[in-house]
Amino acid sequence: MGKRIIFATGNQNKMKEIHMIFADLGIPVYSMKEAGIDIDIVEDGNTFEQNAVIKAQAVSKMLPDDIVLADDSGLEIDYLHKAPGVYSARFMGESTSYDIKNRALLDKLEGVPEDKRTARFVCAVAAVFPDGTVETVRGTIEGIIAQDIAGSHGFGYDPIFCLPEYGCTTAQMDPDKKNEISHRGKALSAMREIMKEKYTKL
Repeated sequence: MGKRIIFATGNQNKMKEIHMIFADLGIPVYSMKEAGIDIDIVEDGNTFEQNAVIKAQAVSKMLPDDIVLADDSGLEIDYLHKAPGVYSARFMGESTSYDIKNRALLDKLEGVPEDKRTARFVCAVAAVFPDGTVETVRGTIEGIIAQDIAGSHGFGYDPIFCLPEYGCTTAQMDPDKKNEISHRGKALSAMREIMKEKYTKL
């Protein structure tokens, strides 16, 4: 059994969330960059789960003794037929700032009433273990697309994703609270429980 968890991401914001949620496992968690892995992975799956597995397996081939985790997440907007979906990171180009992406999505929803602005964040997390076992989990959080960009916490599409029951976007929430209820928080917590249950050595 590997003594490290390697998360297939270079996103430091994501790593902060992962460290907070996995803190009680007592196993060091590193990004693939920290583990010395720098590869381009083609995410050509049709679902969040498929893309997460593709990423985890690609890194696992290079680090076969470690537990490798990867996630794929995105925003589904019902009015836009669940776009941008699995293309969330690539929407308008990966190098395009999220300020521009968020504004473009708001423009697409201009004049659309609140009851038709329903959306959700989806996160799938895949784990590849040294014995080749693959596990996947999914977490979601339901909300609506806000009328305007708001909040400086979080990242990505957080400033336009509103939770009516809290009266704010996920970018306006306290990070600890967001981790409790977020799609990634739910998926990572579910994966943490799988690892604790299935692999007692963890």
